[in-house]
Amino acid sequence: MTLAVSAPARARPNALWSFITAQPLGAVSLLFILIMVFASLFAVWIVPHDPLKLDFAEILSPPSWSYPFGTDNLGRCVFSRVIFGARTALVIGILASLVGSTIGGLIGVVQGYFGGRLDFYVSRFIDILLSFPIIVLALVVVAMLGKKIVLGVDMNLVVAIAIPIIPKVARVVRSASLSVREMPYVDAARASGFSHQRIVLRHMVPNVFAPFIIMFTAFVAQAILLEASLSFLGLGVTEPTPAWGLMLAGNAADFYREAPWMIIFPGLAISLSVFAFNLFGDALRDHLDPRFKV
Repeated sequence: MTLAVSAPARARPNALWSFITAQPLGAVSLLFILIMVFASLFAVWIVPHDPLKLDFAEILSPPSWSYPFGTDNLGRCVFSRVIFGARTALVIGILASLVGSTIGGLIGVVQGYFGGRLDFYVSRFIDILLSFPIIVLALVVVAMLGKKIVLGVDMNLVVAIAIPIIPKVARVVRSASLSVREMPYVDAARASGFSHQRIVLRHMVPNVFAPFIIMFTAFVAQAILLEASLSFLGLGVTEPTPAWGLMLAGNAADFYREAPWMIIFPGLAISLSVFAFNLFGDALRDHLDPRFKV
């Protein structure tokens, strides 16, 4: 008696390699993000100088081997402050995007599932929030809340940045939820007598997770830019904490002729990080959304 040997199962394509080959620009952005995360996590061992140390003998020193990005008007190493500023930008940016995307995603799913008057009134409130410019809404919130430091992070600043994100995520997730609500398995769950909570959490939420991840990634860039803007205006991170927006504020503009590196390198860090997260979010959308696949 012979036993039939089944053909080996077809190997599943590597998801990461598939993303790299299909979205090379997104892969480069992901590499930059990973480098940024690595630098922020191991900043203590990477930087050549203490970012808070004042060295009045090295005030406005140009870039050199000892100070790769030069020094500022207080003799602090700009390179060290840029690296530690990445930590500030990532912590606040990721936290704010996570809070805003999660709350907005839940609101969008509930809207899409229940519909009716709830959907109408919540949509009108979201329209009101969207009518305000993002920076103005964040300014109002941070001015009202003040500062509340928890584990070295200004949580009120996180909330102020998260609030403008909520309505945008809610609108996108609501659109996805409207189509999911009409799926046969949702009707079957209703017919089986499942509670609304179970249907929303077990059947609706997993099927709108892809747009949620895309929005979360994209809004990290917006959160980083908002944090830098608020710090520049004096309502975000305060001295002596290293922050990119803070490095562009204050006396930096007074030394742009004799020490342009004080502005160039923090500005470049903001631009590259925002571009990287935006491009990665777009690439992730193109890769996950079947409508963009040929």
